[in-house]
Amino acid sequence: MPARRPATSQDPASKATGLSSPEKPVLAVTPMAFVRAILQAYTARGMACDEALKSAQIAPKLAHKISARITAAQMEAISSHAMHELNDEGLGCFQRRLPWGSYGMLLRACLTAPTLGLALKRWCRHHGLITDDIALSVKNQEGAATITLIECCDLGAQREFALLSVLRNLHGVACWLVDSRMLLQRVQLPFPAPVHHAVYPLMFPGPVFFGQGPTQLVFDARYLDLPLRRDEKALQHMLQRALTLTVLQYRRDRLLVPQVRQALWAHPQETHSAKTLAPMLNLSPRSLHRQLQEEGISLQFLKDQVRRDRAMELLQRTAKPVKQVAQAAGFQNEKSFMRAFKHWTGQTPAAFRDARHKSGNAPM
Repeated sequence: MPARRPATSQDPASKATGLSSPEKPVLAVTPMAFVRAILQAYTARGMACDEALKSAQIAPKLAHKISARITAAQMEAISSHAMHELNDEGLGCFQRRLPWGSYGMLLRACLTAPTLGLALKRWCRHHGLITDDIALSVKNQEGAATITLIECCDLGAQREFALLSVLRNLHGVACWLVDSRMLLQRVQLPFPAPVHHAVYPLMFPGPVFFGQGPTQLVFDARYLDLPLRRDEKALQHMLQRALTLTVLQYRRDRLLVPQVRQALWAHPQETHSAKTLAPMLNLSPRSLHRQLQEEGISLQFLKDQVRRDRAMELLQRTAKPVKQVAQAAGFQNEKSFMRAFKHWTGQTPAAFRDARHKSGNAPM
């Protein structure tokens, strides 16, 4: 699965689709491990992969070099060629092939849904018709939408690529349906961090956690209420370059709340106030407060929510001293952190960590 290319607004085609276009030169950041996953499908079916590599201008000897990287365009090229040549949009990830047009069929089933929430429910339900190796579901609970992927069989050597491909495809489709970039609150993956783990932040617009199951995408539930903005004509146009959905970022996000959450998460020490946060979002402090009010939420509420989640994650998953946890969560001193944490949870940070340790969730 390709990593996203850097964004620019110069490509006319990108303006029509809502996708950002690549700058030149394009960096080669996509790990060769993803190419080898595709080549395994050729090996499993006793087919030669020479033409597939040639279509993406990848030297055969380079395909076996662990440290090698290719561009997103090369990954898109080999994926497209392989899907046609193998007649498998699953690229060998599942026990049976997903014939060319399988995902187009799923999209058509979603296209008449009035909102993204219903469209995603259809996608998850109908995905089981094309493969029963995995099961997908979507839930809305306490303001967070969660898409969960359950593995129903051993995905073998293709596991990472299979899970990654499904998540990237689903996220790209969701963005396209509502014509909006969708920031993620959390990406949870059950396998250990691979050697190329540094590329994951380029593929998912949100924090990624490895070694934690089940496989999940978590995002603001407000996205579920967005109306679909696509029709059959738009679908026909998109299907000519469907893989672009998993390559390019959307330029805009129709909701401000997820953008604020992402900025707070990424810059805990630089976002203490609207004055420092607003420029990161190309807004004035006044506009930031006004738009958040229109979405029915306050900046302070979001700051508390992000700080709480980060602190709980660090206390549960690491052995960092409380002082370091406080700083990483965005607090200026340990005392204010401890006071806030007890208000949120009814426990001191130490008591919270001790309780999780006794329950079997020892820090790493």
